[in-house]
Amino acid sequence: MTARDILDPHPPEFDRFLHAPVGEDRNGSVVTVLSALARLGLDPWTETAELATLGREAARVRLERLLARFRDVPALAGTHGRVARDLSRLLPDGLPSGPLKRAAATVGVSHPGTNGAIWAVLAIMLFLVQMFVIGGAGSGE
Repeated sequence: MTARDILDPHPPEFDRFLHAPVGEDRNGSVVTVLSALARLGLDPWTETAELATLGREAARVRLERLLARFRDVPALAGTHGRVARDLSRLLPDGLPSGPLKRAAATVGVSHPGTNGAIWAVLAIMLFLVQMFVIGGAGSGE
């Protein structure tokens, strides 16, 4: 694993697609695909990995459905089909092998040891709380 993978575990092949503009919201701010997917309650990298595995036409159809649900950009109401077509062209071509395939398989998967570390910290915190609450009640007697 390289230093770049540790600092940014997301595949760089997704960047062009995720940072492409979808349109402007009601406040005049540019909304990217990344932001639109997040606002729809989806993980942008997981969704992009899935779109990339579908093939160009199926990805376009799925993206068009997603954009049709997205209400934050008023101009999308009539143009979500065209925008989906243009955006689907920015997706990487499939996931043949290598880092892109590995990234798609591991998107959304926690790193080994992370859950164990969280449980260990919680156990220590619980122990300390018990020490203060239970241990402090009988210390003056």
